[in-house]
Amino acid sequence: MTASGMEGVRLVELWRGGILESLHCGHVVICGPDGEIEEAWGNPDQVILPRSSVKMLQALPLVESGAAARAGLGPQHLALACASHEGTARHAGLVSDWLADQGMGPGDLLCGAQSPWDRAERNRMICAEAALSPLHNNCSGKHAGFLTLSRDLGAGADYIDMAHPVQAAALAAHEEVTGETSPGYGIDGCAAPNHATTLHGLARAMSRYATASGRADARSRAQTALTEAMMAHPDLVAGDGRPCTELMRATTEPVAIKFGADGVFIAILPAQGRGVAIKISDGATRGVDCVIAAVLVRLGVLDPSHPSAQRFLTGPIRNRRGDAVARLTPVRDLIGAANFTKI
Repeated sequence: MTASGMEGVRLVELWRGGILESLHCGHVVICGPDGEIEEAWGNPDQVILPRSSVKMLQALPLVESGAAARAGLGPQHLALACASHEGTARHAGLVSDWLADQGMGPGDLLCGAQSPWDRAERNRMICAEAALSPLHNNCSGKHAGFLTLSRDLGAGADYIDMAHPVQAAALAAHEEVTGETSPGYGIDGCAAPNHATTLHGLARAMSRYATASGRADARSRAQTALTEAMMAHPDLVAGDGRPCTELMRATTEPVAIKFGADGVFIAILPAQGRGVAIKISDGATRGVDCVIAAVLVRLGVLDPSHPSAQRFLTGPIRNRRGDAVARLTPVRDLIGAANFTKI
């Protein structure tokens, strides 16, 4: 399929009472081991802001430079550097310990304070009348990584400024791995710069991560370390119930997947050497969750009958009484006719 403009092509439908009620349109690109497009829906050259889907690119200078090793960081730290976590007590505690080990604290984080997405931790803080903390910010691990690199470089405290060496390194890594000059950037919800790329560039970057274990240079070793950390700790990358965590647990081979705000998802498939990039044009979470599940089914790494696959592929959507009254479904062309009959 091809399309022009941001709207893309039809990817997800919502049916209620046998009536097509809503549509989610967008773009999907699957790149092979050579970084070239194998399949695409919509416009591969559509420029997007990838948001949190590129945290493994933003963390690349931390690992490639040797700063992570010099700071004694392990796979849990690297998973958190790539995470949009739930802000559970465990997530916040690990980030707190990471900072303390580096002689820093929550006050050094520039991501802003956030109420935890995790209900138990949010309720605990409310009952304790605890102040909101940047440790619970879903991006606190990424920012702890920025701080660690900044300290290793001997650079200043304003690590989110575009002129700062940390952000210069992040932009260089972004452009080199996507294979594109970024046309611009926006400021993310956590206050850090987020560099634009095309869907093809984003999928190409993920295929570079997927094939990194077959290369021996420092960058490839860093890419492998980040991918393996995400796959080893899916609970740290997001949290229980979140699609990143649940789908990584459900796949039949190790896969790293990562959500980005406003309808973005990526996937890294090391066994296949493939990279995936998805953008839902209206930014709907339910739409992009459905599409990433469908693409994983299409690529043979997710059983469409698995409960997690069913949850994100079809809903169902329930009313206030708990009755199933509507269902999402990916378009047949996206999931493939044989798999479509199984959902």
